[in-house]
Amino acid sequence: MNDIKRYHPFLIVMNLWVLLKNSFAIFVFFIFSFALSSPLYSYGRIAFLLFLALAVIKIILDWFVDKYEIVNESFQIYHGLFIKNERIVPFTKVQNVQRQTSFIHRLFKLTSLTLETGIAGSDAAVEFVVITIEEADHIEDLINQVEYEIETTTEIMDDYSEVETKSDRIIHFTPTKKDIFKASFTSFSFLLLIPIVGSIFSKVQKFEWFEKKAEGIFSRILESSFTTVIIVILLIIVSIIIGIARTYIKYGKYEIASDDERIYITKGVLHESAFTITKDNVQAIEIRQSAIKRVLGLAEIKVISAGGVGEGMLEPNSLYPFLPIARAYEMIHEILPSYEVMQTMKRLPRKSFWIRMLKPSWFWIISMLALFYFKPPIWDFKQAWWIISIILLLVIIASRLLNYFNTRYTLNEEFIQFKTGSFETSVFISKRTKIIEISVRRSKIQQILGLASVVTVNHAKPFHYSGVDDVPLEMARNFYTWYAGRVDQIKTE
Repeated sequence: MNDIKRYHPFLIVMNLWVLLKNSFAIFVFFIFSFALSSPLYSYGRIAFLLFLALAVIKIILDWFVDKYEIVNESFQIYHGLFIKNERIVPFTKVQNVQRQTSFIHRLFKLTSLTLETGIAGSDAAVEFVVITIEEADHIEDLINQVEYEIETTTEIMDDYSEVETKSDRIIHFTPTKKDIFKASFTSFSFLLLIPIVGSIFSKVQKFEWFEKKAEGIFSRILESSFTTVIIVILLIIVSIIIGIARTYIKYGKYEIASDDERIYITKGVLHESAFTITKDNVQAIEIRQSAIKRVLGLAEIKVISAGGVGEGMLEPNSLYPFLPIARAYEMIHEILPSYEVMQTMKRLPRKSFWIRMLKPSWFWIISMLALFYFKPPIWDFKQAWWIISIILLLVIIASRLLNYFNTRYTLNEEFIQFKTGSFETSVFISKRTKIIEISVRRSKIQQILGLASVVTVNHAKPFHYSGVDDVPLEMARNFYTWYAGRVDQIKTE
């Protein structure tokens, strides 16, 4: 396949829509100021219309000039109207594949395709903002075929039928109605109605006639306790319905699947998105739990990938934010058999407790001084500043206590695992061969008490840092020895 192609013509429509959307505020400004006779506004209108005309012409010319072709197992991309730019991206550099299918895309049976590479900068991805579904499937098949050919050159295939079953996807998780219901409460989507009602009320309150009528209506409502209770119940029901609907639109068609080489994640009802992560590019795994998720027995699995994913995506490396904790542990082993979550980990020594509790909190000190200086009255109580200061101190102490009891660590032959956090906890798991750098740091107090802080660095975009503070010095030494043992396992290409 070596025909030079233009991008889909609908790209012109999409770019025009983006232009109009971004220029709408300026357009409205000039429309409402049309009656003003100032030369500034007159010249401004002319400049704005000229800008729009030139932008439309550029969008059309860009579509004629920008082209691409697929030749010799690589993309050749041609861009630039006055300054020509040619870029070659081999298929072997593609690490992650994403699809975004907005509501407009679906209307015209189109999609968008982003091919992420490990390259940093503006050329990190090959992006098709508008492409037919058939063409997107064809491009993905070509990339997968090249990866498969590379793998088979180093292996001897004994049975062709065995090769066929390798590409079969296994679906690991699709949310049930119960999962959606839990997710709507865990994500606090039911509170969405409160800012909406408040925003509408604050805007219409500016009109005098509304303010006068509102006073009479609210006074009547407040006089009747029965009416007040009914309205509150109705608002709660509507909020819950809106929260569940919003959660369903976002997570209703969620699916986590995998084969031997890749992880596939699809989500969205109105705005569909899908992305693929190559298992070889997985550098580490994080299991996160907020306070409310711990109460409900839920967790979120995040995959740290070397290729990274596109910017602007919401939680792009999250398998699913509301997995039952037991299922989350099972799924990690199902999707990535080489990874394992170790249930037993070592606690920090008692010396770590004192170093954490006695360390001064500069945040609390600065906050207390600010409160003492300004002394903000709350509900006409002038001495509220010291109550706020005490509450803040108690929260900091509770956070440090939880952080000490939650922090754990473990090392085995191939894996390192940290658990950190106070109100929100995070379990970090990585293989020794996936860590590109380690460091051991010791402050003066840690040197006296025989403690240290260890940090790991994994290849991602940007680099991912993880670590644990105030571990015994012996563990830090074992950590160095453990990491040095990876030399025999490093593969060179």
